[in-house]
Amino acid sequence: MSVALVATPRGSARTTTDDPGDDPVGTLVLGHGAGGLRWTADVLAVRDAALEAGWRVVLVDQPWRVEGRRVGPGPASLDPAWLAVLASVPRRGPLVVGGRSAGARVACRTAATVGADAVLALSFPLHPPGRPDRSRAEELRRPAAQGIAVHVVQGDADPFGTPDELRAVLPAGAGLDVVGGAHSLERAAPEVAAAAVGLLWNVRGAGDVPAGDSIP
Repeated sequence: MSVALVATPRGSARTTTDDPGDDPVGTLVLGHGAGGLRWTADVLAVRDAALEAGWRVVLVDQPWRVEGRRVGPGPASLDPAWLAVLASVPRRGPLVVGGRSAGARVACRTAATVGADAVLALSFPLHPPGRPDRSRAEELRRPAAQGIAVHVVQGDADPFGTPDELRAVLPAGAGLDVVGGAHSLERAAPEVAAAAVGLLWNVRGAGDVPAGDSIP
């Protein structure tokens, strides 16, 4: 494991990089959500499973977390910091970007800019709870419109967007795995990790999103 501070337009971000025992077959970069100062069990389970599958994994702490603040800012701060970090990440093989909640949004918005092959979105916040009129569907569709595979792992009772709501807006060919839980997926960490590894194997091989519950 190696930890580094990366200068960004919004302050210093932090990367924590783990490599598998052999040469990495690809690079997975994950961001966190908009609240709290710890990495959640679902993201850590994805990291561990990806390492087991031979991938380099980079966890990115946005500058606001490095500074010890408990609530993150909006896209105007998150995206420039993420782009600066991705420019510094050493890559090997295919690049998959993603994260949970707000981190998934960042990854979707910037996937084409960083040259990603796929996006892994954990608990994508399609809309604020109780406000389906404030949809973020355009962010979720953006990578696919640019030829980038998208795969979502969502809780079956997520108030930020139910599986049915996601199916209604996901583009053809996008993947969706549904696990038990609301917006937090920590209790479903093993299932989340399994879904993530399915995406990684397909990206490494055929370059397609796994069939899981793919959108026709």
